Amino acid sequence: MGADTTTWRDTRKPLWPLALLVPVLPFLAWALWRAGAGAWAWWLTPLVVFGAIPVADLLLGDNRENPPDEAMPALAADGYYRWLTYLWLPAQYAALVLCCAVWAAGGLSWVAAAGLVATVGVVDGIAINTAHELGHKRETAERWLSKIALAPTAYGHFYVEHNRGHHTRVATPEDPASSRLGESFWAFWPRTVLGSLRSAWRLETSRFRLRGRNPWTWRNDVLNAWAMTVLLYAALALVFGPGVLVFLALQAVTGFSLLEVVNYLEHYGLARQRTAAGRYEKVDPRHSWNSDRTVTNVFLFQLQRHSDHHANPLRRYQTLRSFEASPQLPAGYATMVVTALVPPLWRRVMDHRVLAHYGGDLELANVHPPARDRLRGRRRPAASPESYAG
Repeated sequence: MGADTTTWRDTRKPLWPLALLVPVLPFLAWALWRAGAGAWAWWLTPLVVFGAIPVADLLLGDNRENPPDEAMPALAADGYYRWLTYLWLPAQYAALVLCCAVWAAGGLSWVAAAGLVATVGVVDGIAINTAHELGHKRETAERWLSKIALAPTAYGHFYVEHNRGHHTRVATPEDPASSRLGESFWAFWPRTVLGSLRSAWRLETSRFRLRGRNPWTWRNDVLNAWAMTVLLYAALALVFGPGVLVFLALQAVTGFSLLEVVNYLEHYGLARQRTAAGRYEKVDPRHSWNSDRTVTNVFLFQLQRHSDHHANPLRRYQTLRSFEASPQLPAGYATMVVTALVPPLWRRVMDHRVLAHYGGDLELANVHPPARDRLRGRRRPAASPESYAG
């Protein structure tokens, strides 16, 4: 073991900068558009993210290599990985400004306009993943950078709700960000969007009231994060005209909806059980859907190793581990996001996997109440959970 740890190297180290390709794609689309490629050039970003990346995932398969324990401290301290997350933000904002300028110039067909919204929505939606990585860290600068990354999608309250709400209530019926077996994404969307907003506000105002302080202050992490969005939108409207506010609103909804699709698939149907004391059991690898698909993990800073993230929220992305006990998605997030948008397809792919994970016992799952009767009518799966692990 000692020999292995002294010679261990992160074989994916040269690949991690590929994560920065996403905020660069709008510039490539703009160049193609200017070169005469037409309105469809603005669909390059979603086509790469939801078309090319799933194909690459399929071709390259999984990478389940874990860094040895002895290598963890040096790997976590390596500033190379940290700077890649920092560089995401200037690229994200540059893409936003470019696309605001294109929108403000006018003359776009509906195909180009929709592609432009989708392009920035995808970039800013994936930027929430960068904000997620930064927001979990102890360093004050990284936490503020997290809020900056959230500002374009007007989803600054995610900083509070995710860290102090979702991580506490994950895989329970009380968590608005944990989807339930039999619940479609379209039913989940309003529940999680409104529920997460309310939860963030309650958590943050309670923090102040417990100390006998007024929550209406710039120190309120929900208010100061929202203020960043107001300032950003005001500055862009001042530069490009008030018409850009329509574009900003559309791309924000697209962006935070992309986040919520990811939330939907990460814990679908999984449940923590009550202990004899009446409390929920501790979060462990069984409570998150994981994927070891190589390409999507590179592009999402290993968000797909979600079980280890919940067990160790402060752990940096390059040190996250894959667990055998974690239920496995049949594909990477890029593929599963598209699948989740089509409820019959999603149910066909995922419902039997949830039931298999619990040995056919529906009572152990986190079930959507309106779907309970339908799910009770399903035949208990004959296969073991391991048969659906791939």
